[in-house]
Amino acid sequence: MRTAKVRIGCLWRYSRAMPIRQSKPGAENAEAIALQALAWLASEEDQLVRFMGLAGLSIDELRARAAEPAFLGGVLDFVLENEALLVAFAEAAGLKPEAVARLRRQLPGAPVWE
Repeated sequence: MRTAKVRIGCLWRYSRAMPIRQSKPGAENAEAIALQALAWLASEEDQLVRFMGLAGLSIDELRARAAEPAFLGGVLDFVLENEALLVAFAEAAGLKPEAVARLRRQLPGAPVWE
C-alpha cells in the first residue's frame, strides 16, 4: 500500500488508501469515498496529473474545489471511466467497483440512466 504526501489547505497530510466501511448509502458517504478517491489519485502521481490535465486544474484550484460535491462527482467520474483504475481504487478502498458507481449517483452531476 502506497503512502502519499498530500497538501490540503495549508497542511500536509499523509494519505493512505484505507478501507472505508459503508454505513449509509448517501451523499455524505459518497463525498467521503470521493475524497478517498482523490487522495488515492494523489498517490498515483501519473493519474493525478492526467486528471488535473483533463479537468484543466492547477494544484491550487484542485485544493480549493476538493470539498465541492459536484467536483467530487467529477473525481468519481474520472475513476469510473477507466476500468483498470476503477478496479485498482475499489480494491485499495475495500469496495466493490459497483459500489463506487452507486455512490457516484448520490453526488451532483451524475448521469441519469433510464
